[in-house]
Amino acid sequence: MRVLLVGGGGREHALALGLVGDPSVEGVIAAPGNPGIAGIAELREVAAADPSAVAALAVEVQADLVVIGPEAPLVAGVADAVRAKGIAAFGPSAEAARLEGSKTFAKEIMTAAGVPTARAHTCTDAESTARALDEFGAPYVVKNDGLAAGKGVVVTEDRDAALAHAQECGRVVVEEYLAGPEVSLFVVTDGEAALPLLPAQDFKRVGDGDSGPNTGGMGAYAPLPWAPPGLVDEVMRDVVHPTLAEMRRRGTPFAGLLYVGLALTTAGPRVIEFNARFGDPETQVVLALLETPLAGLLHAAATGTLAAHPPLRWRDGAAVTVVVAADGYPASPRTGDVITGADRAGIIHAGTRRAADGALLSAGGRVLCGTATGPDLAAAQDAAYALVRGVELAGSHHRTDIAAAAVEGRIAVPD
Repeated sequence: MRVLLVGGGGREHALALGLVGDPSVEGVIAAPGNPGIAGIAELREVAAADPSAVAALAVEVQADLVVIGPEAPLVAGVADAVRAKGIAAFGPSAEAARLEGSKTFAKEIMTAAGVPTARAHTCTDAESTARALDEFGAPYVVKNDGLAAGKGVVVTEDRDAALAHAQECGRVVVEEYLAGPEVSLFVVTDGEAALPLLPAQDFKRVGDGDSGPNTGGMGAYAPLPWAPPGLVDEVMRDVVHPTLAEMRRRGTPFAGLLYVGLALTTAGPRVIEFNARFGDPETQVVLALLETPLAGLLHAAATGTLAAHPPLRWRDGAAVTVVVAADGYPASPRTGDVITGADRAGIIHAGTRRAADGALLSAGGRVLCGTATGPDLAAAQDAAYALVRGVELAGSHHRTDIAAAAVEGRIAVPD
């Protein structure tokens, strides 16, 4: 099949690697793609969040499947426009993508479905925000109600900082803090059938020891050696299937990738957030371990045939990815710096571009990441950091503790 991949970040580079590795795929076209994807796929220019432009490109390239990576195109209705052309699209409708596009809507769905999650209030002014902060207490959790590229959440002990973030966003969801290790679970679904992928853990804070501001993600690893053995089954039973049933009941079935962000609390797993697409950088590690052909899996979800899909197969071992960020990230990343050492297997491009002379330049906050597998988590961690050490980018920074707590056995799941 011919696959059109929409997007141009690290998630899409990881997806492209998975798609070209599927024997059923005869060609991948990425739009707009990035220099890393250019090595394995044809690139085309497109305004990714323009439904009519993406749909027209899908027709032009005779795509059999369109895989939509980022959230903004999904919320804009790109999947709807592609399906209207009679082409299979992996990604939810605009209505269903509201699970990510509006934190308030996601809370409404969770409440209606009986999904365990944090108590929360939607606030639109300083007075209601202050009341909610005082009700829940510190640490304060304030989330931009809309899309914010993974950086709309502030978790802080500083009440004034929480109020300032709310004022900057306008409409926010204020939540009680959920204490416990965090887990990312990707679930491929056609709206009824659902297949969970391997749980992963990512690292949102910019600095070692989970210090500094939140980011789009500074690294990830999978699998989770400390996760309770029945965790995935419990989440599928108590979270995923009730959520999918509620979406069907409302006439807006969710088909695509449901991302469930969880905290493992003393009261059990609680949902922190839903996303409507693969997470970045967790995609890099989860897909590195997936042995099942990716395009066939996504096509089954896009065509309502997931129930007939064979059980998923996974490679032995573990995977780790470490993000290399630009100077100034996340507040004001510097771009345009020359990158060297990025032409090796395992380097995933996220925010890069080619100069007119062919030089590779930084073009975003999260510039690239080193992704490696190994027979165990420690070996994968060593290999990922070896990749990162080979990259040269002026002023860049990365965390040095990705997967360290898991490798050292320092993660405790509450009883």
